[in-house]
Amino acid sequence: MVNSVCIKTNNNNIISYLLEQLSNIDLDDIYISKNSFKNYDNVIIHYVGISRDLFYTKLCETLSNSTIELYESSILKRIIDLNYFYFTDHEKRKILDICLDTIKCDDNTDIECRKDTIFIAFLKYLLENKSLVLDGFINFRLSEYIKVLDSTVDFAVNKFLIEREYNEFIDLLKLYIDSKEPTVSKIHLIYCNHESILIDEFNNVINTDNPTFNAKYLSDITFSSNDYALNALLTLLPEEVYIHLIDEEDEFINTLKLIFNNRVYLCRDCNICRAYSFSRLRNKK
Repeated sequence: MVNSVCIKTNNNNIISYLLEQLSNIDLDDIYISKNSFKNYDNVIIHYVGISRDLFYTKLCETLSNSTIELYESSILKRIIDLNYFYFTDHEKRKILDICLDTIKCDDNTDIECRKDTIFIAFLKYLLENKSLVLDGFINFRLSEYIKVLDSTVDFAVNKFLIEREYNEFIDLLKLYIDSKEPTVSKIHLIYCNHESILIDEFNNVINTDNPTFNAKYLSDITFSSNDYALNALLTLLPEEVYIHLIDEEDEFINTLKLIFNNRVYLCRDCNICRAYSFSRLRNKK
């Protein structure tokens, strides 16, 4: 018995991709051809072997992979344009980039889940139909898959808004700093166990709980437990900030570098670094 399927599309790039992928199917007794008609190019697959279930499995796997490879980005863009039309083109491009980065970072389980959703839709359809208009099928018969991508877009928009608010806050603080004259020449920030200790140029510890520093809280945004140190720095406005990294750089350190820009100097091996490193080791014992 011959099992035949016709895939219709008028996109030459998709035709070429499908022909290449279908030719790589590891199955005997399968014949692939292409015919051009008025409205569509048809990719026709004939299978004359006895493993009908295996044929449809291989075919639907190929179509699922092709959907993700060729259509996923454009579907995400369409969802963004439809649901978030009020963003600028530049902002929508950033949201799309976040979507694509998120999808690339998905673990194998997430990827397989998307593929399984598409696979099932193709399989159900092709078991009852011998002809499939690819663009129409993807646009109107993959509702469960579209829901997954909808969630991805919602996540990306939230992340974009948080990043935009963060960048606006950084810009505000930079403007504030640039509009003021430094009040002290140098402050050392020791970063250990993801907590900050401030000392002045005479190696005196600065009390960051001082109410004067708290008055400089310029935003309700909280980046980390080191806000008191940030507030103290914004009040004292040092000409130079020496950050002694006992830990690795993290979001808080990156924030300080963005805010204070060329006033920041990183240090990992000086007398202060070694003293606090030794102190931490001794406390662990």
